Order: sequence, then C-alpha cells, then structure tokens
Amino acid sequence: MKKRTFAIFLAASLGASILGGCSKGNEAGSPAVSSAPSATAQDQTDAKQEQTAASAKSSASGTSAPDTSVSDTSVSDTSVSGAGTSADSPKLPDLTGHTLMIYCGAGMAAPFQEIADAFKDATGCQVNATYANAGQIQSQITTTEEGDMFVAGSGDELKPVESYVEDKKDLVKHIPVLAVQEGNPKNITGLSGLTGDGVSLIMGDVDSTPIGKIAKKAMTDAGIFDQVKIEATTATAPQMSAALAAGEADAAIVWKENCDAEGVEIVDTKDLDPYIKTIPAASLSCASDKDALAAFNQYLDTDTVKEIWVKYGYEIVE
Repeated sequence: MKKRTFAIFLAASLGASILGGCSKGNEAGSPAVSSAPSATAQDQTDAKQEQTAASAKSSASGTSAPDTSVSDTSVSDTSVSGAGTSADSPKLPDLTGHTLMIYCGAGMAAPFQEIADAFKDATGCQVNATYANAGQIQSQITTTEEGDMFVAGSGDELKPVESYVEDKKDLVKHIPVLAVQEGNPKNITGLSGLTGDGVSLIMGDVDSTPIGKIAKKAMTDAGIFDQVKIEATTATAPQMSAALAAGEADAAIVWKENCDAEGVEIVDTKDLDPYIKTIPAASLSCASDKDALAAFNQYLDTDTVKEIWVKYGYEIVE
C-alpha cells in the first residue's frame, strides 16, 4: 500500500485567552500546545474581513498545510433589545461585551461560522472560534484548560476530553460518503471498487480525524484496507475534496457536506450508512462565561440554526 502524506496537521490556535481553568482531567500523553496571543480589536476586525465563509473548502496541496483558522465575530456597539423574539426562538439576552471561546472541527467551519455570526447579531456576544482537527483541539483543551464549548465531528472525539465535558447535546448527523471525480472516470460503484486496477484513494489522517478513522474501519470491515492504494492523507476533511477535484486521487471517503466542490460527485452506495455519526456540542467545565454559554446552547435549538445546518447539507437529529 503506497502512502504519501501531504498537508498534514494544522497549527492549532486559540481565538482568545479565557480566564479561569477547567477541573483537571486525565492529562497523560497530552502534548504541549502554545497559546496564541489575544488579538487587538483592529486585528479582529481585519481578520474577519479577510476570512470568507467558504473556509471549509480550504485548498489542499502536497507541499503545504494551511494555518488553523480562527475567526472572531466583533462585538456590536449597539445594545440588543428583545433579541431572538421570533416565533421559532426564545428571547435571548443582551450579551454585548461578553465573549465565548468555541472549538469546532475544521470540516464544519462554514456552517458554524454562519451560526456564530448570527448569534452575535442576535445578542451582541463575540464568538472566538478555533477550527482544527479533533486531535489538535483535544490537545489544546487538556493543555490550556480553556474554552467554553467543543463542537466535535462525532461523540467518539469527546472521549479524550470527557473529564472536561460538563454537558452535551447532539446537533446534526455527520454522514460519510464515497466521493469520486466528476463523471466517475474509474466507474467506482462502492467500496469494493477501491481495489480496482490503478484506483487511488485519499483519506483523512487515521490518528487525528474522525473521517479518517471511519474510512479505515469501513475498509477494514469490508476486508479491503490492505488492498487499497492510499495516495495521500489529509489533516482535515475539506482538503480531501479539494485534492479530489484537482485530480490528485480517484476517490475519497469524506463527509457529505464537504462534497459541494466543483469537480466532485458522490457515489450512490449504502456501504457507508453503518458509519453515520452525530455532531455533538459539548459544554466544557472550564467555561468562563456561563450565562453566554447557556444562551448559545439555547440558540442552537432554534429554527434559525437548524436552517443553517440544512443549507450546508446536514440532517437534523430529531
């Protein structure tokens, strides 16, 4: 099995320094992660202007890995009155001057940033979001003991930080799919097609990404893992779609929502249905602003948020 690694590991960074510490859990084996300095108000404004909502489609290349994306939603100068009073959502408090620090899997960056921006518009609360792979986020939580929430790719990704999880709830389904180049030139109809002559696969890193772990398990369960030519691995799910569209591999096992890139199509197969996961939002014990966190948890249940998830191809957990 040929394996060439490119675009591995994002540099994990904090969106903002948060006062207070978590109740310590099991820190064994957690590598040190440097904390990024707090940004000035001007830096935050500039950063927001430069970042696009399409960050989840970060281009993957064989020579460099993009920096971890950290997005700050600026605090509104206008006091919020009666925010969130529509029929589909409860009244939300005025949180101008409050800040939340939230970790989120890189593959969910686009919808989550839209949710964070909408929450800021509704309440005035600034949301500093750090987007990275699960391994990087887990290390950051256990090392810095800072942060309010972790939106993970699956419940399994909460296990290494379970001693820091105060509460959690499922948000949407995370659906793995088999993707190929547009037109499916290798005529791949299912997982068994990955063993075909000359077929190459790109997959997520099996140690640090939920989708990489799922891909390995699915192929192992099918008895084909050792027969598949792994062309490359990536540190995040969006990088796979970009690489596939660029013709760097014939197929990829990736999340459904990351397949909207031009030049990529999904194979109609049920081979990966047994591996569907759910995305949980975990409130952390080291949360520094319990009132803002409670309001955000409440906001996650609104129709406004559900519509954003659906727009990006997710299915709501009922």
